Amino acid sequence: MKKIMITGALGQIGSELITKLREIYGADNVLATDIRKTDSPVVENGPFELLDVMDAERMHTLAKDFGADTMMHMAALLSATAEAKPLLAWNLNMGGLVNALETSRELGLQFFTPSSIGAFGPSTPKKNTPQDTLQRPTTMYGVNKVSGELLCDYYFHKFGVDTRGVRFPGLISYVTPPGGGTTDYAVDIYYKALADGKYTSYIDQGTYMDMMYMPDALQAIIDLMEADASKLEHRNAFNVTAMSFEPEQIAASIRKHIPGFELSYDVDPVRQAIANSWPDSIDATAAKDEWGFKAQYDLDSMTADMLAKLAKK
Repeated sequence: MKKIMITGALGQIGSELITKLREIYGADNVLATDIRKTDSPVVENGPFELLDVMDAERMHTLAKDFGADTMMHMAALLSATAEAKPLLAWNLNMGGLVNALETSRELGLQFFTPSSIGAFGPSTPKKNTPQDTLQRPTTMYGVNKVSGELLCDYYFHKFGVDTRGVRFPGLISYVTPPGGGTTDYAVDIYYKALADGKYTSYIDQGTYMDMMYMPDALQAIIDLMEADASKLEHRNAFNVTAMSFEPEQIAASIRKHIPGFELSYDVDPVRQAIANSWPDSIDATAAKDEWGFKAQYDLDSMTADMLAKLAKK
């Protein structure tokens, strides 16, 4: 990777990925694009262009004029939002992905896009979910992710596009606020713990989901993109994970720093149904074996860092 173009640069992952990539590869070598423009450091600290990912011609032109050798396609509607607007989700998530893959095919770019544990469904084994297993999701977001995994595989086998991707679990970050994902309770709980000393969870007690702290997620992207292609047997949609917990466990971790923290429940049936269809824990052996994936943070070390960083904000 020398010249990297990123779509959805102001989103949860993109906004932090841009910063890390610019630190490593140089600010002028990372082009951020998004459908909106803000006063974010992403916009101010390096090249930025407005881009609607449904505009295939502009996407191609921007990548060509920038001299990109890598495309990271991060633009998408997240799980809860996608379920509320399924047709929009299909058109945006799949249409944008096709445009990004076509641009990569036409210009010979290395390509990354994230999948998700949302690609699994209620018939998938819930504990230690294998890398290769049954995928029959019951949400539009999940359907998008499975379709995207297959499409990326197709572009690799049919056209030789160097496509790579991971299945992210819930991602937790102190930089960007919750953004419409089912796992976002595990982000919001830290904000509310500091602001109010209490939190009402829309995910029920006892609901386990895989999670990862954002620094580990960003490093996973970079490590995979820099990995030796000859060692990648799976190439797209590698399982990655760092921890699995339910709401009471994250509350207990927070109480080590805020002893009076209170957790209550007001379960959202839509997001709970989505969570129930996902695995409790997943097996990341393929990622470890093929490109050396390793997470650095567990629940308690993440909690300590989240609360310290949010307190400064």
